[in-house]
Amino acid sequence: MTISASQSCEVVIVGGGFYGAAIAIHLAKDRGFRNIVLLEREPALLMRASYNNQARVHNGYHYPRSFTTAYRSRINLPRFVQQWPDAIKQDFTKLYAIARHNSKVTARQFERFCQDIGATIKRADGSTRALFEPRLIEDVFQVQEYAFDSTRLATWAVRELHACGVQIRYQTCATAIHRGPESSLEVVTKKDGACARLSCRYVFNCSYSGANQLMGDFPGVQSRLKHEITEMALMQMPPALENFGITVMDGPFFSVMPFPARNLHTLSHVRFTPHQHWEDERDINPYERLSRHPRESRANRMLRDVGRYIPSVLTAQHVDSLYEIKTVLAKNETDDGRPILFEKHAALPGCYTVLGGKIDNIYDVLEKINAEVF
Repeated sequence: MTISASQSCEVVIVGGGFYGAAIAIHLAKDRGFRNIVLLEREPALLMRASYNNQARVHNGYHYPRSFTTAYRSRINLPRFVQQWPDAIKQDFTKLYAIARHNSKVTARQFERFCQDIGATIKRADGSTRALFEPRLIEDVFQVQEYAFDSTRLATWAVRELHACGVQIRYQTCATAIHRGPESSLEVVTKKDGACARLSCRYVFNCSYSGANQLMGDFPGVQSRLKHEITEMALMQMPPALENFGITVMDGPFFSVMPFPARNLHTLSHVRFTPHQHWEDERDINPYERLSRHPRESRANRMLRDVGRYIPSVLTAQHVDSLYEIKTVLAKNETDDGRPILFEKHAALPGCYTVLGGKIDNIYDVLEKINAEVF
């Protein structure tokens, strides 16, 4: 395969999701890098996992079995809301309900947990509680949690990247990283079947589910990863539920959340949202597997089960579904923790892999980058 002559830059960012864009902007504005290239396989930024998700800005409530993840969310949410106010939807009531049966946390334990992490919580009023089937729900709490509009974050990212002089190369994939001369790195890229080479000092691999798909001298990530093909059902909610976001804890575990980018709600369910899962292997490309996956929605099964807890949801209309790869650290499957992955590859100096489980984790990533001496 013919590869065109090498071009030089300081930093290559692989992946134009929210993390890749935010890291590129941070390196340019706060760390003084002047020649950054951002590679994105799609025709626009934030089109994959940054868009195809629940669009929730967590405030810790979701993680009673992982205090560290919960507490970090509590700390990060105010910063996120302050930094991107135009992308935040706050004009809805967010509820957490505790199931009477098969829940791993009781209502009393949930209240105590929220107090421990300093998260605002109060018992819902009578009219709100009337939305739920009392035989199946122990208690209902009103909390502070928000949704984000990824299309507005994408608009911010494009504007800031251009202002910082970051070069964005759309519909371009990184296929390999090699050691170059004099401590440099060589990134092989592919666009429209043509390959090129970028010479740089640093590479940030922010390709999320594709983090382990780079060839050449890239050693792969040390942490074990697990992939899932997930379905987020996009629903038109009935009037009684239009202004609510609802999560039922912590065994049945389903959520109904506003999805501002489409003015709809997402519906997700612990049993039906994951369609398929597997342990990460470098010879199995998650995106190729997703492209072959049949789009057979489970929205009706989600609705039937959720309707047992919230009867009025049964009149919701399924409009569309978002299918995507979700990637998590295998070690956190049992406690639902969502720490970041930040690996500095000693075998390939100057190369980093970054993966986060939640959008507000970006501050944890930036703290790690600020600790690095470039």
